[in-house]
Amino acid sequence: RNGDGRAVLRSSVREFLCSEAMHYLGIPTSRAASLIVSDDDVWRDQFYNGNFRKERGAIVLRLAKSWFRIGSLEILAHAGELDLQRRLLDFIIQEHFPSIGMDDSNRYLEFFSTVVSETADLIALWMSVGFAHGVCNTDNFSLLSITIDYGPFGFMDSYDPNFVPNTSDNERRYKIGNQANVGLFNLSKLLQALKPLLDPRQKQLASQILEGYGERYYSRFTELFKTKLGLLGENEDDNYLIAFLLKVSLLC
Repeated sequence: RNGDGRAVLRSSVREFLCSEAMHYLGIPTSRAASLIVSDDDVWRDQFYNGNFRKERGAIVLRLAKSWFRIGSLEILAHAGELDLQRRLLDFIIQEHFPSIGMDDSNRYLEFFSTVVSETADLIALWMSVGFAHGVCNTDNFSLLSITIDYGPFGFMDSYDPNFVPNTSDNERRYKIGNQANVGLFNLSKLLQALKPLLDPRQKQLASQILEGYGERYYSRFTELFKTKLGLLGENEDDNYLIAFLLKVSLLC
């Protein structure tokens, strides 16, 4: 895409503000420690309409427990670097998944199960505040299930499942109503990357874990919206009420 790897002040301020907002909304996220304005000029076509203009450059210092993504493992599997992939995966588990024993023969399966559950939880949290990431590819999905890579994100002003904050997403692949499905797609790519490291039994179990993603997401989504509405206990009409109110919001 002829990218120069630079950031402009406009997008840097947005990232700083949004990552802090997400943190205080209780959503796992990277955080911005500082923002430094650069003397360099950067040319950007902000709306992808052919109108380039000069903008002020900037640098954001971002902090996170880890920057490893699904793509970090996917690219090694694609290249056939299985020994390196195994070493990296063991390092990630040892550093960031203390509940998984390194001597456990099922550690990769346990790792996958954790990532599936926490990814479902994260996207449900996004939906609970109307946050659309904008570019939900495997290289922007954290293995620790935190929000990273604030690019063309956006918050819905009113409920609209077709809301797309990314002006270059002509196919609307990353519309807010599709985020849960894209999460499933990315997790399927993670499973594909892990399969060379799993035995036949583990592969079968991993597939079953992935099949449970939808139920996990829906359960967390429902829980979050019930809390917003102040619904206590369990009532078979709760899910209907949530769906009804979202539909009413769409019509308004």
